[in-house]
Amino acid sequence: MSKRRQIYRVIFHNQGHVYEIYASQIYQSDLYGFVEVEEFLFGERASLVVDPGEEKLKREFNDVMRSFIPLHAVIRIDEVEKEGVGKIMESSGNNITAFPMPPGPAPKK
Repeated sequence: MSKRRQIYRVIFHNQGHVYEIYASQIYQSDLYGFVEVEEFLFGERASLVVDPGEEKLKREFNDVMRSFIPLHAVIRIDEVEKEGVGKIMESSGNNITAFPMPPGPAPKK
């Protein structure tokens, strides 16, 4: 019996845009307040139709081995059956609120 490959859809804010990406590895980072995303997945299409949104994502994450996303920027993380099309959308910002974060550790004196 073969083990099913896990695929995650990660939706997050970045510089006034909302990114939707797919990856097979995601976990809490050792860097406080970050989520690590590895093994980005981009749809391999046999057709000649090119999606400019997905192409922009491919170029942006082309040489990235691991991405550290701040927890307060994450909107949603889902485990999905199969990968979809990654995209970058404009963020209107009027209906999204940042997740409240507890204060960090107290500075040592």
